[in-house]
Amino acid sequence: MIFTIIKQLAEKIGLKKSISPHTFRHSFATHLLENGADLRAIQQMLGHESITTTEVYVHVDRTHLTAVLNKFHPRK
Repeated sequence: MIFTIIKQLAEKIGLKKSISPHTFRHSFATHLLENGADLRAIQQMLGHESITTTEVYVHVDRTHLTAVLNKFHPRK
């Protein structure tokens, strides 16, 4: 039922992107990571056995990756 509600709301606001309840899990993980949460902590919050599963969930944009690299790389 949640899936149907989300689909209907997306249509109502004219959202062209495909969205589902699972989209919220991905967004949750991505926002946590981009705001400094540890990947291992995110893994625990999502209930994943494997860290590689968690890595699939987080979608980091290039700007964020560049900022992290510039901040933490020893030879920047």
